[in-house]
Order: sequence, then C-alpha cells, then structure tokens
Amino acid sequence: MIKKIGLGIGLILLVNQAFANTDMQIKTNLGNINIELYDDKAPITVKNFKSYVNSQFYNGTIFHRVIPGFMIQTGGFDSKMQEKATQPSIRNEASNGLKNTRGTLAMARTNDPNSASSQFFINVANNDFLNKATGNPGYAVFGKVTQGLDIVDKIVNTPTATMGMYEDVPKQAVKIISIQAVNTSAKK
Repeated sequence: MIKKIGLGIGLILLVNQAFANTDMQIKTNLGNINIELYDDKAPITVKNFKSYVNSQFYNGTIFHRVIPGFMIQTGGFDSKMQEKATQPSIRNEASNGLKNTRGTLAMARTNDPNSASSQFFINVANNDFLNKATGNPGYAVFGKVTQGLDIVDKIVNTPTATMGMYEDVPKQAVKIISIQAVNTSAKK
C-alpha cells in the first residue's frame, strides 16, 4: 500500500513540475522586476520569450515607450534607438483567457494580430481595451510581475521626450541589464 501511495505522490509531483510556470528576474538599471511566466496558458509566447532570454537578446535593450496610466514597452531597441533584428513572428495567444491588468506582461505587435516577435510591455493599469473581444484580436498576456511593481512605477514616471519619429522615449535610458530564470524551489 505504501508503494502505491508513494508512486501516486511522485506522479502528482511530476505532473505539477511539468506544468509549473517559470519565474524570471528582469534586472534593470533602476532595479529588479520579478516575473512569473504563464507556461501553461501561453506556451507559444513563453517559448518565444525564453528563446530571446536564452540568447541574451534583451541584454542592453531599453524601455523605449513609457506612457503613464497605460504601459512600459521594451525588447526591441538599443540605447541609440536602433531596432534589433528579431526571430520570425509568432501566433497571437490573446484567446488564452488572461486579461491585460495592472502588472501583467503582454506581447507588443503591429496591426497584424500575428506579428509579435521580441517586444513586450508591462501594463501599469487595467487595459481592458487590449483584451480579446469581438472584432478585437487582443494582445497576448503571458506573465505577471510578482515583485518589483515599484520599479515598474519608477520606470513609467521617468520623464520622456520625442526622439526622431519615436514618442514617449525616456530622456535617461532605462536599460535591461539581463533577464534570467530564478530559483523556484522555495515557491509554494
């Protein structure tokens, strides 16, 4: 009887590990932001994001679009506002049931719903108009801030200016130093 119970617990642990979400930390020059990725609800988007993280693509990119009451966007430009070359676009997973609420991460895209590549944003408000709805393909949420929302607020309150054709660019660069997985063994 004990062997069967032990096997059952082992299978439960294995299943829980297989569907565990990934914890990461975004290190910026203004402080750290801890995030949880929704591997279970946005598998294509999370796989894409992790691919960029693993190649260190985000290191040195800046938050290039910062709009109070809306969001902070990053993942595509260096400090000279030069756009970085990206991998092919991914399919929009905005139908995953996740909402663009304060503190969530979502993929940036063009008017083409399936055009997201490397750029993402952190919602600083509840942005219901970004959610999938009839006639609106929506923006795919793939994670949330678990610690460091104060850093997100510090970034969104950074003074901005227009740089060339880009508006809402922080006057002082807000850089991503690195993004990396963090230890999840203490996670409940």
